Amino acid sequence: MSERAMSAPAGALEAKQQLAKSFRIKGIFIGVLSGFLYGGYTAFMTQGMAEGIWADWYAPTAALSAFAGTYVLSAVGAATNDICSAVWSIIYAAIIGRLGDFGRSLRTKPGKILIIAAIIGGPLASTAYVVGLQMAGSIIIPIAALNAAIGAIIGRIIYKQSLSGGMIAGIVICFGAAVLIGSTGFTGDMGFSGTTIIGIIAGFCAALGWGIEGAVGGYACAIVDYEVAIVIRQCTSGLVNGVILVSILSLIGGDGIGSGLALVGQALTDGPSIWLFFIGGVFASFSFKFWYKGASMCGAALGMGCNGTYAFWGPFWCFIICGLVFGTDGYAIPWQGWVGAVVMVIGIITLAIAQDKASKEA
Repeated sequence: MSERAMSAPAGALEAKQQLAKSFRIKGIFIGVLSGFLYGGYTAFMTQGMAEGIWADWYAPTAALSAFAGTYVLSAVGAATNDICSAVWSIIYAAIIGRLGDFGRSLRTKPGKILIIAAIIGGPLASTAYVVGLQMAGSIIIPIAALNAAIGAIIGRIIYKQSLSGGMIAGIVICFGAAVLIGSTGFTGDMGFSGTTIIGIIAGFCAALGWGIEGAVGGYACAIVDYEVAIVIRQCTSGLVNGVILVSILSLIGGDGIGSGLALVGQALTDGPSIWLFFIGGVFASFSFKFWYKGASMCGAALGMGCNGTYAFWGPFWCFIICGLVFGTDGYAIPWQGWVGAVVMVIGIITLAIAQDKASKEA
């Protein structure tokens, strides 16, 4: 046998490894981009919930009960964003000619998996995140960033995705960076009140929901095109959040089932704020579909670790939009935020190197 023929398998193996590496690098970029865009979604939704009718709802003289002001309005805010995002996702899918796949995908097993993931990560996790931000402030960001660790564990248990010591170290570094960024929310007189504790618990709920959604949704997105997956995700989340969840919370608060629906209707027709929600919805649409896509390309651990950069991009976008553009005080980024961003990059690089090594050994 010639030397050329003997070297062919080795050359083919090297080419395969290079192709897998290129695919993974692209997945890393998409994952980081999802975190960047999630920061924009957070900023526009935050500003939207401070304009127009929202300013009246949160005013000290508002007629809403304390329960409605905390929990129902959080669900209404998440629902308004998701409905705007769903509208944009449908429009975009129609423009690129993928809307016809929406109905067909709903009837498949991956499509049904995406619906379940959307319910867990949309109405439940997103509302918990908004509740946590309102009740405990930015300290819940590192807690919510635990979704990367949760998603990695789920990916390991269910899909047998590799989870080496280096990857675990990368996740820990990313979480430490998120803690450093989130620590800017602590003040000397803050203390751990009952409200703060409830906010922290809500942050854990958000982390659990997003961890499940990221792992499960990323798997389903490996079968269903991510342009179609995001339409399923946002339509499901918008409907369940805007109709079912707000109604349940209104009943719990003693305001009647129609109270929450009326708030959603008013939010969707409020001129001074709805344009901000629509822009936030566009950001959310691209962020979530890139999150799904990134996780499907480079695995749950690395994909969600890259998405976890939202712990920095959230405050960064809020500083730009809420602080600089709208002139709201309190959004400047202290030195901990910039240092945390550098540490998070180190964590992501650690994750990437560890997964590259694991793929070569496989």
